[in-house]
Amino acid sequence: MLHIEDLHVSYGAIHALKGVSLRVETGEIVTLIGANGAGKSTLLRAISGLLRPSRGTILYDGGKNLAGMAPHDVVKLGISHVPEGRAIFSNLTVEENLQIGAFLRKDRQGMEEDRERIFGLFPLLKERLRQSAATLSGGEQQMLAISRALMARPRLLLLDEPSLGLAPIVVQAIFKTIREINQAGTPILLVEQNAHMALMVAHRGYVIQTGEVVMEGTGKELLATERVRQFYLGEA
Repeated sequence: MLHIEDLHVSYGAIHALKGVSLRVETGEIVTLIGANGAGKSTLLRAISGLLRPSRGTILYDGGKNLAGMAPHDVVKLGISHVPEGRAIFSNLTVEENLQIGAFLRKDRQGMEEDRERIFGLFPLLKERLRQSAATLSGGEQQMLAISRALMARPRLLLLDEPSLGLAPIVVQAIFKTIREINQAGTPILLVEQNAHMALMVAHRGYVIQTGEVVMEGTGKELLATERVRQFYLGEA
């Protein structure tokens, strides 16, 4: 579904991605783990059109090259991005945020079906439809950010640090929902600092270090790797 080959991205003189290659196949959750500044968020931003690669290809859905494509065109192709920090529209209501997620759609029946599906995943949002998004807790805002992305009915979902700053009980709920979204048929590319949770839920994973992929394998394989356990799981 998504095949990235030899991707390079720079911020001025800073070479943030140095020849990254990875893939996400239909039905998979693929996770990226690595230290802060390793290039994980940069990769998602390049896929979604927020950054222009200097070299390499981002092949999607049988051959479309996303490299350098405008963000709204990437969304039209079926890719939704939940950014780090959630980036909800805090001055709008929960309902208005959901409507923005579906701004490219015209199928009202399908939109209503997706709203009901979202309320099944996150019942609290249905209770807070008329509330300002700014009044939601951090966990509820993350639920809203994911729901806004799902309203586009994505064929590929990009999640950037969905557990960041959340209480452990909320993190458990978010990861349960990530698994449910995937089981319903949506492939997910997940960036996550909580390496243990990410690898537990992922089919496959990649370790990124200073802009390069240094390790890959199934989630179970990476969890069992001494280097991952020492540097990313905090084990001595």
